[in-house]
Amino acid sequence: MRIPAVAAIISLLPALGPSAEKLTVEDRVELTRGLVAEYATVKVLLPRSKKPLEFDANGTFDKKMWEEIAQSSGPAARAGDLVQITKIDLDEDKIVLEINHGLKGGTKWYQHVQIGIGGGTAPISQGDSNAASGTSVAILFHKPLEPIKSAEIKKMLAPIFDFERRSAAEIYADTLPPEVKKAIQEKRVTVGMDREQVLLAMGQPQHKERQAKDGEELEDWVFGTPPGRITFVTFNGSKVVKVKEAYAGLGTEVADPPVPR
Repeated sequence: MRIPAVAAIISLLPALGPSAEKLTVEDRVELTRGLVAEYATVKVLLPRSKKPLEFDANGTFDKKMWEEIAQSSGPAARAGDLVQITKIDLDEDKIVLEINHGLKGGTKWYQHVQIGIGGGTAPISQGDSNAASGTSVAILFHKPLEPIKSAEIKKMLAPIFDFERRSAAEIYADTLPPEVKKAIQEKRVTVGMDREQVLLAMGQPQHKERQAKDGEELEDWVFGTPPGRITFVTFNGSKVVKVKEAYAGLGTEVADPPVPR
């Protein structure tokens, strides 16, 4: 016997707390349909946590506390990462969202996905294996739950999640200092940038070369082909330490770009 679609959905709905009885079955169906399995781009560091991360319904949260939790437990996601809401629980005065199956979640599918940047590709997530599981977020209302739509929840979560169709690269760029963001928009490299920022500004280099100099391991990236402008970017570790620009065949160079403050 085939189970009706509505009955199947109701059977998957989260249990209601004692004071959440103002939510009708229709309210619960709408919240479940509108939130569960939805993807969002993370805008802040999202730590792993056994206890749900507290997020106030007025759109505020303790950023410092979240960072401290991340230092001890590791990150579940970083700014620019894609995450998925995998479960919701409706409690007496809060809504708990499970992210990437909570702490039991494993390696994320998006850690293996690459996006096009300036003609090349780069990983969506630059995280390490430490970010191997999800987390959960508790939206605190400080009063008994009342009817609310999934669209309102998404708007409420705007400080930490972007549910719009924006690229991970755009979200990441929004987190950068203004001078670095401006340089990326102008397609130029400045001293102090890291590899991901250089890729956003210039795309993939035409040539890479490693060299040892004065006991340091340096890496040169070369952008451009003659005739025209050639940009030489030198990394020491993960940071840019030197930028030179020349025009092939003309023998001219420009001064080093200023160091971002």
